[in-house]
Amino acid sequence: METKTATILDGKALAEKIQQELASQIKELQPKIGRPPGLAVLMVGDNPASAAYVRNKEKSCSKVGIASFGKHFPKETTQEELEDAIATLNEDEQVDGILVQLPLPKHLDSVKLLHQITPNKDADGLHPVNLGRLVREEAGLRSCTPAGVMRLLAEYDIPLAGKQAVVLGRSILVGKPMALMLLEADATVTVAHSRSQDITSIIRNADILVVAAGIPGLITADMVKPGSVVVDVGINRVTDHSGKSRLVGDVEFAPTANVAAYITPVPGGVGPMTVALLLENTFASYLKAAKEKGILIDK
Repeated sequence: METKTATILDGKALAEKIQQELASQIKELQPKIGRPPGLAVLMVGDNPASAAYVRNKEKSCSKVGIASFGKHFPKETTQEELEDAIATLNEDEQVDGILVQLPLPKHLDSVKLLHQITPNKDADGLHPVNLGRLVREEAGLRSCTPAGVMRLLAEYDIPLAGKQAVVLGRSILVGKPMALMLLEADATVTVAHSRSQDITSIIRNADILVVAAGIPGLITADMVKPGSVVVDVGINRVTDHSGKSRLVGDVEFAPTANVAAYITPVPGGVGPMTVALLLENTFASYLKAAKEKGILIDK
């Protein structure tokens, strides 16, 4: 029997396209506004994965013409020092987006820090005000990873209205905002998690499956509905018996690609989209600030 391989949802290519569009818009607007957009990424300590993510974000900023105001703090930095740094950035007119790179050292309260960021500069789209706007379907900055997933589905003209969507994972970073965005697109949404009973039968009904569990290879081909859309948000570093490490998702890619109609690869799927949407959020804040000052007028 002939096996059909799923169409790859190429997040890397779409992220590249978004960055090119942003670069051209920034080039056009910067002379009118008098400055480039600015993004500040705050990192505490020396977590190697975090350092790599921050370098990647700064490189992407530079590529599109966004100024980086990154701040790297020693591991011992206090909550008060970080709150003061955020307060300064909130007032800085050169800065349009602020994000705190997670995870933080254990003595710091990441939720309290997130609450300190002014909602209009919340580049990660995770402030309670922005999450509230999402719930109410109002304009606002959206959480980057789920917003990136929605853009990827739209790019491939995947219909969502009336479809059965299952989100595996209920984190505030991905699962909850993802479910709300799918609901906003008129999908019928189920959120499954570690306490859900008979997860396989829930997943098996999904026309659209978004997996954000953080467990390598959790989803196997036999769990997936034939002809469905599988979006793998998981990024897990695994080491094989020879000591080589590589990145894998939460979905067993090759076998599932023979069952699904569409699938995201890891790496190269959702990851690049998260960074692209972070840049888009920063640009959106930049435009909003310029309009509020009367520098740009809505046509």
